Amino acid sequence: MKKIVVHIPDNKYTFFMELLKNFDFISVEEKEMELPEDQKDEVRRRIKKSDEDPSRLMDWDEAKKKIH
Repeated sequence: MKKIVVHIPDNKYTFFMELLKNFDFISVEEKEMELPEDQKDEVRRRIKKSDEDPSRLMDWDEAKKKIH
């Protein structure tokens, strides 16, 4: 058996799920992803740090250039 992960836009989710239900060889298992509290705390810490010093942030276009 194979397992795949598919990312579906919110506005297409209902249609996609109805489509899958028409295939008897596909089983659907929906899971909500819960972030651990320590990860949430780290994100909050980084947001606070950026709010306190916006100069540490980089423009998205500049960041994309550095990545490529």
